[in-house]
Amino acid sequence: MFPALMMALSALLASCGATLRASSAGTSSSSGPGSSATSSSVPGSSATSSTRATTATSRPPPASLTPLAAPAALKAFNPGAPATDGVWHAAGRLVAGHPAVYETTLQPPGSTLEAGVAWMDTNLLSARLYSGSASPGGGPWKYTAPISASAARTLVVAFNGGFKFPASDGGYYSEGRTVYPLKFGAASLVIYRNGDATVGEWGRDVSMTPDVVAVRQNLTLLVDGGQPVAGLSPADTSVWGSTLGGIPNVWRSGVGVTADGALVYVTGPSLTIVQLADLLVRAGAIRAMTLDMNPDWTVLATFDPSSATGMATPQNGQNLISGMVQGPATFFASWWARDFITMSAR
Repeated sequence: MFPALMMALSALLASCGATLRASSAGTSSSSGPGSSATSSSVPGSSATSSTRATTATSRPPPASLTPLAAPAALKAFNPGAPATDGVWHAAGRLVAGHPAVYETTLQPPGSTLEAGVAWMDTNLLSARLYSGSASPGGGPWKYTAPISASAARTLVVAFNGGFKFPASDGGYYSEGRTVYPLKFGAASLVIYRNGDATVGEWGRDVSMTPDVVAVRQNLTLLVDGGQPVAGLSPADTSVWGSTLGGIPNVWRSGVGVTADGALVYVTGPSLTIVQLADLLVRAGAIRAMTLDMNPDWTVLATFDPSSATGMATPQNGQNLISGMVQGPATFFASWWARDFITMSAR
C-alpha cells in the first residue's frame, strides 16, 4: 500500500507543477513582448512624468450631453471701456440644444483696441488637430486642410495652431507620428482619443498615455497657476516670438484651460506679450500657452449653419473679431499649409 500511496502523491505533485508552470507562462505572456511593444511605441516616453500628470480615459458618447456652466461676465480692464466689454454672447451652432461657444471683446490694459475672447465648452465639443504641409510638414495627413464635407457637418469652431518649426521650440505628435520630438517642460495642447483637450506643461501637467492622439507644443507656459509667468516684458519682440517689424504690439493669439476644463482663446491686433497673458488670465485660464502671431496667422472662426446637422461653410462662418487677414474660408482652402484645431459637436 505504501508504494501505491507514494506513486499517487508523486502524480498529484506533478500535476500541480504543470498547472503552476502553465499559469506562470500565461502571466509572462501578458507582460512580455506585447506590453513592451506598446510601451516602446509611445512617443515622449523618455521624459519623466510626475504623479500630477493629466490623463484621460476613453468615455462612450453620453446619451445626454451636459454643458459646463456658462462663463460669468468678465470685468473690464479700463475705465470708460465700452459697455459690451466682457459681456458674453453665444456663437456658432448649438450642440444638443446648448450654446457650445461664447465670445466677447475686451480692451487690454492700457489700450483702446479691442481683443477677442472665445470660451469653448469641452463637454459639448470634441477637439481635433489638423496638420499642415508647411507646419508641421511630414505628411501626407488624414486630417489637413481643406476640412472634409463629413467633418463640416459637426464643425462648430476652428482656430490657428502655433509657430512653425523649429521656432516653436517644441514637438509635434499626431496620427501616430512624431514629426518633432516632444520636449519636457514645453507648453502643450493635448488632445485625447475621446476628444477631450487641455493645456499644460509636458511632463508635469500632461504626459504621454495610450489615450493621447495629438500634442502641439509651443514655447513654455505663458500662464501658470492662474497668473502670468514671471519675467514677461511689454517690450519683448523675440523671446515670445519674432514680431513683424520688430515692434512689441502685434497680432498675437493664445489658448488656455479654465478650472472647470473649458478652453479659452484670445487674439488681438496690437498686443504685447504681457497684455496677451493678462487677457488669458481675465478669461479664466489657469494654464495657457501662446499660439501663432503676426497678421497672417491668427484666426478663430465659428460656424452656424441653418440646421443642427448642416454643413459648416465659409458663408455661415464668422470671425471672432474684425480685422483678421484670415477667416472662415481659410480652413476650407487646400492651400492653407499651417496646423489648426477644430472643435466639433460630440
